[in-house]
Amino acid sequence: MVNCGKYFYIFAGNQNKTKLNTIIGTYECKVDAKGRLMIPSALKKQLANSLQDGFVLKRSVFQPCLELYPMTEWNLMMQKINKLNRFVKKNNDFIRRFTAGVKVVEVDDLGRLLIPKDLVAFSKISKDIVLSSAVNIVEIWDKDLYEKSIAGDDIDFADLAEDVMGNVNDDGDGIS
Repeated sequence: MVNCGKYFYIFAGNQNKTKLNTIIGTYECKVDAKGRLMIPSALKKQLANSLQDGFVLKRSVFQPCLELYPMTEWNLMMQKINKLNRFVKKNNDFIRRFTAGVKVVEVDDLGRLLIPKDLVAFSKISKDIVLSSAVNIVEIWDKDLYEKSIAGDDIDFADLAEDVMGNVNDDGDGIS
């Protein structure tokens, strides 16, 4: 049915039970005809504290992929968004678009997650997919679109890294 293998995996433990720290790994999976995917066991271990609370699945703002938020992370995001003044049109428009297509999803007893059809259509998911960690969430990509995205033909990653991280000061931890 759904057979998952991993590209790579490094375990990042969750010392703080109320907030997920970091999710690490990129996994290739298959989605079945009903839109179900089997969460790889290595990823499931990292999400163990979130399985009972459930997840929020939404459209990505910048990419043709989906974002899977553990409920604790979603609640933290909603705390930030709830501070926006809804009487400012831009804020209201942002909230509407940010939450468009949002679904609460759960991992079933067999370790499967159902991707709703509207989100499958948005992300152009076919059969082969990639689950990719993005700090505190998981991106769900159609495999071909993911490969094009990381190929970076339109982006010079070295320039991007310098622009984004080049002015970050060393906090004394040896990491700039």
